[in-house]
Amino acid sequence: MDDSTNTGDSGEPGGRGLPDADDGRGRPAAAVFDALGAEYERAFAASAAHRESLERLLADLAPDSRVLDVGSGTGRPTARTLADAGHRVLGVDVSPVMTALAARRVPEAEFRCSDIRDLPLPEGAFDAVCVYFSLLQMSRGEQGELLERLVRSLRPGGLLVAATVPVDAVGVDAVFMGQPVRVSSFGAEEFTALVAGAGVTVEWEHSAPFTPDHPAGAPEPHLFLHGRRS
Repeated sequence: MDDSTNTGDSGEPGGRGLPDADDGRGRPAAAVFDALGAEYERAFAASAAHRESLERLLADLAPDSRVLDVGSGTGRPTARTLADAGHRVLGVDVSPVMTALAARRVPEAEFRCSDIRDLPLPEGAFDAVCVYFSLLQMSRGEQGELLERLVRSLRPGGLLVAATVPVDAVGVDAVFMGQPVRVSSFGAEEFTALVAGAGVTVEWEHSAPFTPDHPAGAPEPHLFLHGRRS
């Protein structure tokens, strides 16, 4: 990550389907991921930790589960994997380009181009919610508020899967795959506590480094959490 604020934080913010920034710094998330399109999918396709997380989720899901994929991107690998296993997937992404790509690549799923903060989330509507790297352009406060809403949208005992870049960063101006962005995140222990505080019993944690397959890619830490609505 090219950190123009020189805070000493490291790690590049892998993410998609994030809310638009409104302070004029960095590019709005929709613009960032419209520009990246399928390039993002190629850069992160080799993530073994993401595949391991999806395999674990599939093992825990009952047949024909209803799953919300927050920041669904191009639909691959998350929505594609879940749909192939027979689950009903709703993907939400703020990027029109990403949403259109996903609809073509995973026609069995439903995709909506929307800011997840504005989308009504009925209580207990989903068996599982996936939030793979979809919080990083939100403020820390927004991340906590959204996680609480997502947990309430789960049925009792429903599954939450969340992944992030676990660095201590607040409003850091950075460059992600050549795109200027503003990111906020938490260290690993803080993020785990945030998820637990939203009402989730964390059952599995996995940390792994990853380098995106991109000319501007740099090694970054990834943290995956799996848990159930308490």
